[in-house]
Amino acid sequence: MAIWLGLLLFLGTVIGMEAFAYAAHRWIMHGFGWFLHESHHRARRGHWELNDLYAAIFAVPSFVLVFGGLNLGWWPGFAWIGAGVATYGMIYFGFHDVIVHQRIPNRYLPKSKYMKRIVQAHRLHHVVETREGNVSFGFLVAPKPEMLKAELKRRARAGIRAPARPRETQAGTHAPAVGS
Repeated sequence: MAIWLGLLLFLGTVIGMEAFAYAAHRWIMHGFGWFLHESHHRARRGHWELNDLYAAIFAVPSFVLVFGGLNLGWWPGFAWIGAGVATYGMIYFGFHDVIVHQRIPNRYLPKSKYMKRIVQAHRLHHVVETREGNVSFGFLVAPKPEMLKAELKRRARAGIRAPARPRETQAGTHAPAVGS
């Protein structure tokens, strides 16, 4: 396979994974998979939550595609696609777990308009504790925070968590209450 085609498959997969992640988050994690994802909308106790199983679940197709493309004689494009899925997973981990939820302590403060927007959009997603009524299901593409706040307000703030007490915030509560 030509390297340019492999790189195109890789890049297309990384970009396409945002659409897949949006759909999985909206209709699987906030649908029939809520029993795992619910832990992510609650204060975390310890380092792990049931929602972390999704990382293992979504890593399996990536591993199988890379392994099959490199070792089992499958079409070589599968290895590039699997690498694209894995790369999106690493980007997701860095953005979601390290930057937004600070599961690895750091002092990163978003400075660019883009980073501020996606961090704020994800935090607005987390002000809703229930499976319904959420906004902003994407990770790297997000509506403007003003639009998300207006949508939460339009929904009569259904499912929005009560303002956190200072001690809860330190214990790992994901987001503060929504401002008007």
